[in-house]
Order: sequence, then C-alpha cells, then structure tokens
Amino acid sequence: MPLRPPTRFALNSGHLTVGLSLVFFVVAGYAVLFSAFLPLTGIWLFDKLARDTHYKYFVLLLIPTTSYFVIANWVGWQYYQNS
Repeated sequence: MPLRPPTRFALNSGHLTVGLSLVFFVVAGYAVLFSAFLPLTGIWLFDKLARDTHYKYFVLLLIPTTSYFVIANWVGWQYYQNS
C-alpha cells in the first residue's frame, strides 16, 4: 500500500500545536519569572498575573503534575494487566 502525503490539516495542526506551546511558554515565563521585576504592562492578563502571588504557580505546575499522574497511572495499569 503506497503512503499518501500528509494532508493540509495534519500540517496545520502541527503548526498550531507548536504555536500554542510557544504562546504558553511566553505567558508562563512572564508569569513566573519576569512579572516580579517588570512594571505593569497595561495588558489585563499580564497585569493580573503580576499582581497574583499564589495561583499563577498553580496553573503552571498543573500541566507537569497532570502529565506525571497520567503516565504513572498508565504504567500501573500496564503492570496490572500483564501480571
């Protein structure tokens, strides 16, 4: 069976994933690292993150914590099925 070239949707979804990852990285980097040192910007979201001292870390740490939880449960399920 011959391989078909990737469709336009597949190429665009890859660009969308990379773009959203970069946007998240910039916003999270500002929220955690730079908001304490820079003055208020006038952008509502950035100013809200700069004034917050607790929950900005919660949103940022929620992603790796959720990823770890999903991976750990999947590995545990594999051990259970194969024992």
